[in-house]
Amino acid sequence: MIAFDLKCSGGHIFEGWFGSSAAYETQREGQLISCPFCGDADVAKAVMAPNIGTKGNRQSVVPAPAPVDGPPPEVVKAAMAALAGAQAKLLEKSEWVGVAFADKARAMHLGETPAAPIHGQATLDEARALADEGVPVAPLPLPVIPPERRN
Repeated sequence: MIAFDLKCSGGHIFEGWFGSSAAYETQREGQLISCPFCGDADVAKAVMAPNIGTKGNRQSVVPAPAPVDGPPPEVVKAAMAALAGAQAKLLEKSEWVGVAFADKARAMHLGETPAAPIHGQATLDEARALADEGVPVAPLPLPVIPPERRN
């Protein structure tokens, strides 16, 4: 696995983990990566500081990290695990429709097909258009791996 710092066009920086650089490129080109803060799919790698070891004959003095206000990491980790569990439980009763999400949601809203819980992928423009049309949609708080891409 490889971790990249990513940045959306809105300026939000977040971390993403990928199997390889090629996996990142494939997901980015397929607009499968979106900003967890604003949902923007226009994502690129952010500038990262490489982790380069010091020469063997030199000692490195690394300053202690500055204290950060907020909950301790274990509390954040537990909250994220609870959120992931709640989302997974809700999605058990929902059908994955992939990139057909906008069309299916619109058809249900117009009464062309029976209403049912669905989840899938939509671009930011598609989501905005659905909201403008009064179709009830909401972004998921955590990314979802499409069923066909799961190991």
